Amino acid sequence: MSGKIISGIQQIGIGVSDVQAAFKWYRQNFGMSVPVFEEAAEAALMLPYTGGEPRSRHAILAINMQGGGGFEIWQYTSRKPEAPKFQPLLGDLGINIAKMKSKDVAATYELFNRRGLNVLGELQNDPYGKPTFFVKDPWDNIFQIVTSNSWFQQRKTDLPGGPNGAIIGVTDIEKAKTLYSEILGYDTIIYDEEGVFDDLVAIPGGDKKVRRVLLRHSKPREGAFSPLLGASEIELVVAINRKPKKIFENRFWGDLGYIHLCYDINGMEALKSECEAKGFPFTVDSANSFDMGEAAGHFTYVEDPDGALIEFVETHKVPIMKKIGWYLNLQKRDPKKPLPRFMLKAMGLSEVKD
Repeated sequence: MSGKIISGIQQIGIGVSDVQAAFKWYRQNFGMSVPVFEEAAEAALMLPYTGGEPRSRHAILAINMQGGGGFEIWQYTSRKPEAPKFQPLLGDLGINIAKMKSKDVAATYELFNRRGLNVLGELQNDPYGKPTFFVKDPWDNIFQIVTSNSWFQQRKTDLPGGPNGAIIGVTDIEKAKTLYSEILGYDTIIYDEEGVFDDLVAIPGGDKKVRRVLLRHSKPREGAFSPLLGASEIELVVAINRKPKKIFENRFWGDLGYIHLCYDINGMEALKSECEAKGFPFTVDSANSFDMGEAAGHFTYVEDPDGALIEFVETHKVPIMKKIGWYLNLQKRDPKKPLPRFMLKAMGLSEVKD
């Protein structure tokens, strides 16, 4: 384990058909109001997942200053993004649902209902006894609102914080745990149950029998952005009595839906060795550095045993205050040490207020 540091979920990638409309909806309803970068360019390195050709796209990485990961809101501009040919069901293979953290799930539920959002079903308790509910965005992505006590800034709002996990459909829990528990550090089982669950019935496939395993990490995350990214969880779901489909079968990365789950890391070489030794070789590697104009670093991808894409980003440069050209070079500091809170808070100065 020495040599690699996982600071938390940096972002979840969401393929949409209108990046600006999605950014507006996500900032108004989920508080994802701080753009870290915005770029229109070619995705030249994702060829294994884009039909062997570079594809043009427009992407915005947005974060929530209450804490949690970000959204990489991603829209093809060189082709029309495709939806799945079928209705994905809970337990289908890949990232099913993003988890969004809330200080008060019941208050968020009331707010979303007052706003007329597409809330799925009633407020229910999960197997751990915590209140939860689901909401669908205008692009058919489903989000679960979950309780969390891991916050960067406590704001007076009933809006959720950023994403703090995902529900991922797999075929074999033990195989999946090699990646999620051993490599990514989700080493604590909160529950492992099989059946039909009241808190899932309102989502497609949620009325069918599944096995669900909620995993959290026992050790606090370290690294530059760990105070902002906070604690996270992964819920692995296996469909019982049916053969699950791959959500991205015959589609490209970047098409509609959850395209990847991304972790902020340090120590890419150590991570590469560990991933290879455990059967998860890098399928994409940007080599020394990518440059997104306003942010730079080294990114790689692995596939989980069922093909869900997990991205790793080692950040080299990040904008703290774009207006005055304040960029931070992260390569010259202790990788375990969190950034000072004032620096992380300064990222919020580029917040978009509607």
